[in-house]
Amino acid sequence: MFYAASQQPGYLSGPFVLGAFAFLLGIAAVFAAIRRRRGREAYPETYAASGGVVYTAVQVGCGGVLLLAGAGLMVLALVYRH
Repeated sequence: MFYAASQQPGYLSGPFVLGAFAFLLGIAAVFAAIRRRRGREAYPETYAASGGVVYTAVQVGCGGVLLLAGAGLMVLALVYRH
């Protein structure tokens, strides 16, 4: 069944909203990782003991995965919407 743009049911926008949420969450995770690293550089002993650069890289990587997954979900939602 095809709907006009103004008549589409709300459930069709769900994947796009979920993708946008994941994308924003990924941005927040990357910024949090960078901010946390800058805060820990003031205390090198604590920074090294807590994982140092590896911890930051893993945190940025997880944020990057959320960014890519969110962007992919938004693109798929737009492609399959029509």
